[in-house]
Amino acid sequence: MAASGIHRRALLQAAMALPLVLLRPAWPSQLWAADTNGILPGSRNRERILLLVELQGGNDGLNTVVPYGDAAYYRARPQLAIPRDQVRQLTPQLGLHPALSPLLSVWERKELVWVQGVGYPKPNRSHFRSIEIWNTASDSEEVLDKGWLSEIFAQYPLPIGFTAEGVLLGRGDAGPLSGGKVRTIALHDPAQFFHQAGRVAPVSVATTNRALAHILEVRREISQAATDLQSRIQQVPPLSIDFPSHKFGKQLEVAARLIAAKVSVAVIKVTHGSFDTHAGQLAAHHRLLEELAQGLMAFRAAMEQRGLWSEVLVMTYSEFGRRVGENASHGTDHGTAATHLFMGGRVKGGLYGAPCSLTDLEGGDLKHTLDYRSLYATVIEQWWGLPAASFRSGRYPAIDCIA
Repeated sequence: MAASGIHRRALLQAAMALPLVLLRPAWPSQLWAADTNGILPGSRNRERILLLVELQGGNDGLNTVVPYGDAAYYRARPQLAIPRDQVRQLTPQLGLHPALSPLLSVWERKELVWVQGVGYPKPNRSHFRSIEIWNTASDSEEVLDKGWLSEIFAQYPLPIGFTAEGVLLGRGDAGPLSGGKVRTIALHDPAQFFHQAGRVAPVSVATTNRALAHILEVRREISQAATDLQSRIQQVPPLSIDFPSHKFGKQLEVAARLIAAKVSVAVIKVTHGSFDTHAGQLAAHHRLLEELAQGLMAFRAAMEQRGLWSEVLVMTYSEFGRRVGENASHGTDHGTAATHLFMGGRVKGGLYGAPCSLTDLEGGDLKHTLDYRSLYATVIEQWWGLPAASFRSGRYPAIDCIA
């Protein structure tokens, strides 16, 4: 009895020490849902990868895609507005922050989509609560315990043989992949992961103890996932693209290596920030956007080099935008709606959604023109080819921006 308890504690400690968020048993075959032709919904597109870029802290959408043609923008931001001659023009009214200049070539190739006015009704300005709303696809006053991607994978499981549903890079949490039975690998440090996971050999022990059986199953899947990841990465030639040395660039380099190695995952999540620019925004925001552009361009180059750019969709998200007016500390405070991007070899580039009015405000904040769940519907329906998504509060139209 005592030996069994010690054995169980040792197994638990070994499992908890690993850089792994959660592993769940393989989906039973009866959970697969086939259409009338016997073909799994979206099965032709299930190997397409979603690269989620979380802009932590609340990115300032107005200084990202700049409404330089609107005089109200310059009135609201006498210190923080981007000068007209520095804006990289997209249209006679809108342009990019100069730090995003590298993305202009992707824009001209019609591989970059800017979605305007993204937000939700009754916005919450708490970092913790607002990102929880985005992660779970909930209404402002609704609390859910499962990420929107976890819900999708529960309804439409991935084909057998996938290493995991998602991989987390950087120091962000599982977010949209949280809850449920989703297999999510936290690959914050690949070398550490392979080292630790390689020390966890599968254990074959007959037991009727459900807790112990679960730990043994976790060990088995950790070992299996690590072996699959390591063998695939070792077999693929090194990338010849120079990624930037900052943290965001390094995350995208690992993401590119995983995709080039054909690791079977549906989602790779990276984080960048903090964009919580309450003070001294000009320099901080310039650096953050510059790193964003540098990282995305290196990632695109690596995917193009390997012929995989059409198999990846990049999407940004953030808990909220910033207020229209600047504050006394030369920064911006928590706001509401913002602009986000889709990027990839299959997108139909351009501006989508309606820009927010800078004069018709609600308590000094932008009124959103597009519900954020339309971004998710676009991923679900247009990228993965799954049936129309229905969230708890109803359906939201997908954006027709995927070829």
